[in-house]
Amino acid sequence: MRTNRIRTTALAATALVAALSLTACSGEDKALGTKPAGTAETATPAATSTDGTAQQDAPEAGAPETQTVPAEGKHAGGNGGSHSKKPETAPTAKPKAEAAASIPACTPKNSKVKVSSVTRPINHLLLTVTNTGSKDCAAYYAPFLRFDDAQAVYPILDDSKPQAVVVLSPGQKAYAGIGLLGEPGENKPVKSDNLGVIMVDKNNKSKGEATLKLPAETYTDGLGFVTYWQSDVDNALMF
Repeated sequence: MRTNRIRTTALAATALVAALSLTACSGEDKALGTKPAGTAETATPAATSTDGTAQQDAPEAGAPETQTVPAEGKHAGGNGGSHSKKPETAPTAKPKAEAAASIPACTPKNSKVKVSSVTRPINHLLLTVTNTGSKDCAAYYAPFLRFDDAQAVYPILDDSKPQAVVVLSPGQKAYAGIGLLGEPGENKPVKSDNLGVIMVDKNNKSKGEATLKLPAETYTDGLGFVTYWQSDVDNALMF
């Protein structure tokens, strides 16, 4: 079953989410922004999309893995199978000479995050991060997610871990797929309105949270997953 592939990454991240909640309660630097579909810089398979803005950083420890950037903006050994209609051509990650560990993380300060609905696969959302800065940034690990006021971090799909960190030049994008439901009948789906997206650095420490407005009628049972950042939409939505 899919749940067997979700590892204990979420356990360590839960402490991070709790810390962020305390920070949010102090009233520091919390922002909420929305952006309808059709106004994004590049087209995605989304019917609805929203943009997030930065909140205060809240660190969390984590051990990184040394990874190199793959050629042609693709992850070596990645599966090109698609479960969704691919959007119009958009800039994708390119190979870099530098080691990924030496590149600054993509954060809410140098990038923009949005969430979009997709027609296929069903019960999925697409998360997109765009480098809006003037220098390269790396989309490390997987984003930590929380729906509405949840304290537990959303499960991360360990099987989606790529062979290399996705490095973005200015204007380029990376993607993560969100599965909304676990095994049928395990938990009752609940409607959610907002999504917190926590970006991390090479040490798996928080670099700020973006708060996004979810597409209308988004339901989750808390047993779904989010993938690691991928260099293309197909890989993000193949799980």
